[in-house]
Amino acid sequence: MQTSTPAQTQSHQPGIEADMYPQPIFIRDSYKGADKLRGKVALITGGDSGIGRSVAVHFAREGADVAIVYLEENEDAYDTRKLVEAEGVQCLLIQGNVQHPEFCKAAVEKTVQHLGQLNILVNNAAEQHPHESFEDLTQAELENTFRTNIFAFFHFTWAALPHLKEGDSILNTTSVTAFRGSPSLIDYASTKGAITAFTRSLSEQLAEKGIRVNAVAPGPIWTPLIPATFPAEKVEAFGKDVPLKRAGQPCEVGPCYVFLASEDASYITGQTLHPNGGTVINA
Repeated sequence: MQTSTPAQTQSHQPGIEADMYPQPIFIRDSYKGADKLRGKVALITGGDSGIGRSVAVHFAREGADVAIVYLEENEDAYDTRKLVEAEGVQCLLIQGNVQHPEFCKAAVEKTVQHLGQLNILVNNAAEQHPHESFEDLTQAELENTFRTNIFAFFHFTWAALPHLKEGDSILNTTSVTAFRGSPSLIDYASTKGAITAFTRSLSEQLAEKGIRVNAVAPGPIWTPLIPATFPAEKVEAFGKDVPLKRAGQPCEVGPCYVFLASEDASYITGQTLHPNGGTVINA
């Protein structure tokens, strides 16, 4: 896998990411916070590693307190908390399965109880099950992918909305596969397409309340999900088919969430940012 990336970066990559080669880069040393999220509280699902970790640390550097929802990777979650708290803010860890509606509601309530409020909801948790043949996709995999990747977005949003007010925001992680498809990730790409429609539709309904809803559609980003779900030959070639000829790093995605959550994006809603290595998206 080609790994060239711009700028110097922090080298500490604990947990699962410590076992990856090369290690993902979640934030640049050169990234300077500007208090863009000072006084805000963010809840990030799937925030223990990869893009979620990058978002958490970028938000922290911008002054936000952060609640992280994760499934089972305790070491990654604890290390992400250390990185967030090193920025001088609070970090709350919430372990559980986003497939369960009652957990989603409880996670939001716990965030508000412990951190005092909720201003930014980042629906980011996802799973994928690659198959070369559509017939190999199982009913269980299909249902799990939809429960994690889109149903949970509804459940977290339902729970969060009573706490959100004018100026707050919801950010959804979709994917380049929502726009160009993926023959080996048909169920995953389908959920990402649903997230895009969810973002656009919800943004119109919440606009009158002053709550903005936007999305980020990463292309090939080097996260633990990649070596965990793809065979070695696909991992080796991962990201080489985009114009920049390499996979992106989480640090090249995290700032998109900062922008959309901040006042800088106060006139943007229902939109999607595309950190994807140069793939042209026209939809």
